Amino acid sequence: MKSTALYLALTLLAASPALICQTTGGPSEPSGAFSSSSQAGDATQPPATAMKKYDTTSAPFSRIGLSVGISAMGVNLQAATNVNRYINVRAVGNYFSYTVTNVTTNGLTANGKLSFATAGASVDFYPFPNHGLRLSPGVLFLNDNAVTANITVTGGTSFKLNGVEYYSSVANPVVGTGSVGLNAQNPAFTMTTGWGNLISRRGGHWSFPVEIGAAFVGSPAVNIGFTSGEVCSQGGTTGCQSVVGDTQLNSDLQAQIAKYKSDLNPLQVYPIFSFGLGYNFHIR
Repeated sequence: MKSTALYLALTLLAASPALICQTTGGPSEPSGAFSSSSQAGDATQPPATAMKKYDTTSAPFSRIGLSVGISAMGVNLQAATNVNRYINVRAVGNYFSYTVTNVTTNGLTANGKLSFATAGASVDFYPFPNHGLRLSPGVLFLNDNAVTANITVTGGTSFKLNGVEYYSSVANPVVGTGSVGLNAQNPAFTMTTGWGNLISRRGGHWSFPVEIGAAFVGSPAVNIGFTSGEVCSQGGTTGCQSVVGDTQLNSDLQAQIAKYKSDLNPLQVYPIFSFGLGYNFHIR
């Protein structure tokens, strides 16, 4: 009897863990099973980098963009770097040189050179960083845009200044110089807008920047002067006198220069237009 009671007691003790587990919802899963389940669940979640559609976390000054293109001031070169998500700083340079020959106006023949050379900087603000629209205040700190020319009047032909007709001497034709400067305000403020980000917030490398705006360069400077030769009353052979001492001639010349300045005055706000191809890369 005692042996039977002892057997029953041992049986109950052996079964008690199973009863407890059934009552409390079962034993904890082994650590290995829990880890496997957790990993399986994580596999259904996209990686953290995939959840970020665009690259907006680049450190300041960590990327550089370069571009080459064509502008209203010649060949256009640009370089930019990122400051933060919304702002780039950009350097701009333009260069163009062209020789002009036999350009005639009012009987004056000009042979000269068109020279454009500018350098400046802009702050590019992108209100919508993942898109290309921008606003860019800036400054031209170098502006050598100008036209220079040598002026001649063939002997025996006429030319007009301020509506008054003069004749260049056959024996001693009129010779002079002229220039037009598009840089009265130097440095000059610029304001542009455009599309295309040299430092793309989408993570790409290539861009096609387009820019339009204006540089406030001041009223064009026009200078014309006769250095030698004689003007005559008719036919280039009678009543001739030196251009240097002819009071009436020089008075009419100054009036003609004023007219040229008035015609060119719209260029005090010089148009900026450019388009090009850009590429950016990480530097750190």
